[in-house]
Amino acid sequence: MEFKKYYLDLIMIPLSFMISIGYHIWLWHKVRTQPLSTIMGTNAHGRQLWVSAIMKDDDKKSMLAIQTIRNTIMGSTLMATTSIVLCCGLAAVVSSSYSVKKPVNDTVYGAHGQFMVALKYVTLLVLFLFSFMCHSLSIRFIGQVNFLINLPQTYVTSTYVSELLDKSFTLSMIGNRIFYSALPIMLWIFGPVLVLLCSSTMVYVLYNLDLLFHDSKKKTAMA
Repeated sequence: MEFKKYYLDLIMIPLSFMISIGYHIWLWHKVRTQPLSTIMGTNAHGRQLWVSAIMKDDDKKSMLAIQTIRNTIMGSTLMATTSIVLCCGLAAVVSSSYSVKKPVNDTVYGAHGQFMVALKYVTLLVLFLFSFMCHSLSIRFIGQVNFLINLPQTYVTSTYVSELLDKSFTLSMIGNRIFYSALPIMLWIFGPVLVLLCSSTMVYVLYNLDLLFHDSKKKTAMA
């Protein structure tokens, strides 16, 4: 009887995680082997050129660098603040009475026991905490870039500064992806079926956003 209550959660939730994790492993391999075919690789290459151009002509572009980095810090700060606020709200829900943590109704598929409901909220809490940590580290690295980018290249190289900038953007991207993955888990409150559907849809959307689709002539030109 217990397995009949939990079998949908035991099958669909791990499958949803495997779909999302498998896609990002494939994307990481794509970025490593064919960077210019992805948004991340192309943007990283553009940031390297931007840092080099800023540091070569710092007298004219110093204000542009400060404004651009400030806007980037504001974006990461917003995401970090949102994540920690959601963590506080979820912590309050988890520590409340069980009547508050019950699903909207008892007709959704999947398990509805106290342990399972608590597991759903704790999983969300962990995801938002990791998202907050990634965005906080991103702000740390972008803050270092803010000090170093206006120094002459006799003191610091543009390669080192661009590496710090790449680390910041990579951590910010990881934090965003973890934040996005909380949406399917949030739908787990209403049953595991929605989690699988949402994860599959999200992977399809991210695939179309992460990859650059060029025709053969453009690929030859870029090569």
